[in-house]
Amino acid sequence: MFEDFTKPLADRMRPTTLADYVGQQHILKPGKPLYEAIASGRLHSMIFWGPPGTGKTTLARMIAQHSDAEFMPISAVLSGVKEIRAAVAEAQKIQQQQNRRTILFVDEVHRFNKAQQDAFLPHVEDGTVYFVGATTENPSFALNNALLSRARVYVLNSLTADDLLDVLNKALTDTTRGLGSLGVEIADDIKLQFAQAADGDARRLLNLLEIAVELASANGTQVIDEAIAGEVLTGGVRRFDKQGEEFYNQISALHKSVRGSAPDAALYWLCRMLDGGCDIVYLARRIVRMASEDIGNADPRALQLCMNAWDTQERLGSPEGELALAQAVVYLACAPKSNAVYMAYNAAMRDAKQSGSLGVPVHLRNAPTQLMKSLDYGKAYRYAHDEPEAYAAGENYFPDELTGTRYYQPAPRGLEIKIGEKLKHLQELDKKSRR
Repeated sequence: MFEDFTKPLADRMRPTTLADYVGQQHILKPGKPLYEAIASGRLHSMIFWGPPGTGKTTLARMIAQHSDAEFMPISAVLSGVKEIRAAVAEAQKIQQQQNRRTILFVDEVHRFNKAQQDAFLPHVEDGTVYFVGATTENPSFALNNALLSRARVYVLNSLTADDLLDVLNKALTDTTRGLGSLGVEIADDIKLQFAQAADGDARRLLNLLEIAVELASANGTQVIDEAIAGEVLTGGVRRFDKQGEEFYNQISALHKSVRGSAPDAALYWLCRMLDGGCDIVYLARRIVRMASEDIGNADPRALQLCMNAWDTQERLGSPEGELALAQAVVYLACAPKSNAVYMAYNAAMRDAKQSGSLGVPVHLRNAPTQLMKSLDYGKAYRYAHDEPEAYAAGENYFPDELTGTRYYQPAPRGLEIKIGEKLKHLQELDKKSRR
């Protein structure tokens, strides 16, 4: 059935004109800088940042076509400085012999190290090549500042369900490059299943469609029904790049939802990460961190509940143990919030690092030997349990240079209300003390 097609459907259906290009209207509408640059053939170096299957390579090819420029692709996965030099030499040859510009397209540019990225700079500066990079990683972290300063970054978004349905329908009706001559039949509700399974990725969508058509053909039919769709779409996972940009976006969303007392949103982001295959231990660690950072002593039970959830998950495994993590996340989101311990810890850590090796006051030192006693170690120390209210009012426990420093300011929420009242009472005793 596919013997006349030597290229994958996704490659055959690659748009060649702006009119065929689907999605990214936020940068490709008339009047937008990128649209006008492509339409007029005005080249500049640029970086396309977006998830897989959003049209980064296609857009670079279209720019070269509209600009009558040579399109020279290299992959950072397979190339090094040697390949960069060879590409530049070829671009110089094209410029001299044909008086044509060259677009050097670097796919997965974030895979290049600093030295490899630096190799582009002089050739971008002197106009030998127009640099177009494609990356799924945040350019702010993945690319050198020198390279970023010479290229404009364009953000490409995941394709919407409507965008993907448009791509799918074009593939089904195109008789030259697509499947239009095969008479493939697929109901609208099943088309939507394919669009949802593709998760914003046009390449994934067309690959799934191609597999479904081949499976239907093997069964002697042109109809892609529920059974065939189920076979093809079972086991797909959402986009989740494990330690990449989207990974940190999602853990940030989970943490901020908990902090913002939004249990439903927190539960959604937890499930997104679980569905994407996130390491359970990493999630458990972050959830425990949230208990201390954002709830703290406003509800000390939160920390223990999170540790119990982690232990439960390790004992039961997946999927039963994941419910315990969900319970913990919902509890954290609903609990009273306090970052007082977190802020106090950070302030104390700054002093510990910046104040040098301040000595322990003599009265706080142990004196297990006669020599230490002769040096007054422990002299005048007041045993708190022997004092009224088991509190040595007016005593100083800091190095002398930091006497009176206060880090911990309890929040007026949850248990910290009582903690704050207790500390205020003790401070009043300090004021009344002769010491």
